[in-house]
Amino acid sequence: MRVLGIGETCDLGDMYWRLARAGHEVRVFIEQPASHDVFGGLLDRVDDWRAQLDWVREVGDEGLLLFESAVKGDWQDELRRSGFQVIGGSAYGDRLEADREFGQAVLRSAGLKTAATHCFHDFDAAIRFLEAAPGRYVFKNNGANSLRTRNYIGELDSGADMIAFLQVQQAHLHVPPEPVDFVLMAHLQGVEVGVGAYFDGHDFLQPALLDWEHKRFFPGDLGELTGEMGTIVTYRGAETLFERTLACMTGPLREAGHCGYINLNLIANPEGLWPLEFTSRFGYPGFAICDALHREPWDAVFRKMLSGRGEKILTRPGFACGVVLTLPPFPYSYGYDEISKGSPICFRDGGECGAANGSEDNDAVHFGEVARVAGHWVASGSTGYLGVATGVGSDIAGAQRAAYAAARRVVVPNLRYREDIGDRVATSHLGLLRDWGLLATRIDSQAPERS
Repeated sequence: MRVLGIGETCDLGDMYWRLARAGHEVRVFIEQPASHDVFGGLLDRVDDWRAQLDWVREVGDEGLLLFESAVKGDWQDELRRSGFQVIGGSAYGDRLEADREFGQAVLRSAGLKTAATHCFHDFDAAIRFLEAAPGRYVFKNNGANSLRTRNYIGELDSGADMIAFLQVQQAHLHVPPEPVDFVLMAHLQGVEVGVGAYFDGHDFLQPALLDWEHKRFFPGDLGELTGEMGTIVTYRGAETLFERTLACMTGPLREAGHCGYINLNLIANPEGLWPLEFTSRFGYPGFAICDALHREPWDAVFRKMLSGRGEKILTRPGFACGVVLTLPPFPYSYGYDEISKGSPICFRDGGECGAANGSEDNDAVHFGEVARVAGHWVASGSTGYLGVATGVGSDIAGAQRAAYAAARRVVVPNLRYREDIGDRVATSHLGLLRDWGLLATRIDSQAPERS
């Protein structure tokens, strides 16, 4: 298979690299100059993806364009109309993720309950709204590429902390002021859970999956909203949640010609299911954690996604745990070049990632911002997102043990990661979802352990 990867920062570098190691021809276009060195020395980077279209076309059905983000759906739709095989998303999928108000309206039209959401293009208008209707709200910027560190979950019932947050955001805008586009969503109590599946242009591939993201930087859910610091995933027991939520998108996605992964993040509570937001693309580190549960390689999954026959993908039972590995100053980029870029990456067993003479367990590390320089692995890129360590187990405790064992094999100066990924899922969230009748089958779990 010939694969042309197209993205801004090479978020799917680990996927490309594994495809190349399996013997496929892979070329990668990385849009942002600060990320040109990501997977340097490991992948064939090109400067102009359009100049590679003939290279893809000349192998017919063995050629594939793979898009990373939810900002180039128009390109994907046009390329499909031109006869190319494209996996990633669609213009419709982009809008579902980027325009939160639109995504909520689509879900309401499909019969789902949604939290009250208010869209703003002006901080003063939002502050006046909060003064008139005090309460707990969640601030989220619109736009698929918006920085997750700029989101904020209000803590005070009076809304005073949200008003103060908005005033600080307003004061930090450049002069002249930058345009703003954000929503305030009513805060909901309950269990946050995601349901996701791969869409082949006509139907969802089964099975769907459940995931529990851990978005805060520090253990105990303290600190910045980073996007994701670790996740628990299972391909078992998602039937009820899928049928009541994501399955309702089959018709609209089919009409749009969407082909790619799509995820719906939810709050579940005794009153029902409350969808929060779409992810209309491969998530990172989500794709790497899912890969740990796949019983077939990515090229086999891609062929099923391109077939349009609603096939099943082969997956393992149990759970996967993913732990994000970072270097300072993540989740920010300021000072990364001076603090951590170029840091050497070593393994405790003396092997290296994917090396035949290294530990097989090292393959459980899915690297992000790395490069191969003079025969050595080093940190690259622009933010200190080193990668994700994954582990699989019949229960969450077993998956945790395997993931943390993989993480401890990685030795890099100032390496950081959370040590509580999956704890609350195992001790309370699974039980609550089961009590509310939202798990189609019993998913056993044990209390979290540490080896």
